[in-house]
Amino acid sequence: MYARVRELLTPEERLQYLQIPPDLGEWELGTYFTFTQHDLEIIQQRRRNYNRLGFAVQLCVLRYLGWTLSEIKEVPVHVLRYIAKQINADVGSFVSYGEREATKYEHLDEIRKEYGYQTFTLSEYRSLCKYLFSHAMANGNPLHLIQLALEDLRKRKIILPLMATIERAVWETRKRTEEKIFKLLNSSLTELQIAKLDRVITTMPESSKTYLAWLREIPGTSSPDSFLKVIEKLEYIRDLQLQADTKGIHPNRLRQLSKIGSRYEPHSFRRFNDPKKYAILVAYLLELIQDLTDMAFEIHDRQIMILLSKGRKAQEEIQKQNGKSINEKVVHFADLGAALIKARSEGIDPFVALDAVMPWDQIVASVEEAKRLARPVDYDYLDLLEKKFYALRKYTPTLLKS
Repeated sequence: MYARVRELLTPEERLQYLQIPPDLGEWELGTYFTFTQHDLEIIQQRRRNYNRLGFAVQLCVLRYLGWTLSEIKEVPVHVLRYIAKQINADVGSFVSYGEREATKYEHLDEIRKEYGYQTFTLSEYRSLCKYLFSHAMANGNPLHLIQLALEDLRKRKIILPLMATIERAVWETRKRTEEKIFKLLNSSLTELQIAKLDRVITTMPESSKTYLAWLREIPGTSSPDSFLKVIEKLEYIRDLQLQADTKGIHPNRLRQLSKIGSRYEPHSFRRFNDPKKYAILVAYLLELIQDLTDMAFEIHDRQIMILLSKGRKAQEEIQKQNGKSINEKVVHFADLGAALIKARSEGIDPFVALDAVMPWDQIVASVEEAKRLARPVDYDYLDLLEKKFYALRKYTPTLLKS
């Protein structure tokens, strides 16, 4: 039970870390499986063909994976060929390597001394946990932490221990960071706030759903009523007056806790111990405040966009309906303008010139009709939205207040 709890990988995932990919690319081959002149001199000190190849493979496996050859089930054939070609060895001889188990350990010891590799000890375990702690405070994803652990040990030329040891180090580090985060989030909670948090996962009066389920409900359509529902939830959370100390917690870790909280049902929360239950609830509700605020503004933006769209359509409809009349007015005033220009150039009475084009009474009537047809100088359509104000009035006072 103790070991099983600390296993973070499936057998298939664990195998991925403990094997050389069959489709290993040229870059990896060139970086980890190509020997320097110094390497070749060390390798050629082996007398037998299979010992030279085995020694070379051990060196490459350590460089690439960080584990010893004993931990690796199989070396791909094309990788063996690549190594064998460099040292003029027969690929088939590799099967004979390791028949004497002591040879592999002797070679490993030589590699350790020659290339500065170190054995993983209790001291290294503690050092690894310390290294992982700061990273786990920012990101508690186990796969991310396992990858960081492997990279750190390889960089420091520490021969990797059993994968179970790496998993246990990550498990214990995550547990320590969670305890610290839970403690920070719980430290500022009062008894009244704790009571209110307990109420969040209880059933609402005259309803079969809990307050938590109600808070998670997303309004269907964008409407004033939807806005008011969002604000009602926002005010409910604000009433909890959560003043959690989040200064020592990385924002990314808070988001991870919030995602966890968004997945758990109320009955799951009831099974948690108090520090974990309240910490996850606080992280989730604090994130939900931001989400609900964003949702409220999104609904408001959509309402404004809908109104503006209606205004544009109304103006376009007016233009369609009055197109003929507007065109008549343009023709009339073009003729009148031409008459005035001619009157000035020829020095005749402008009123006589105008009367020749259109009787004065008709000119007055045309001007009045033009005023009714005219739109604002900047061709705006906000005046057409005046009757739509009642729709905004349903929720805008709440928007400004909240």
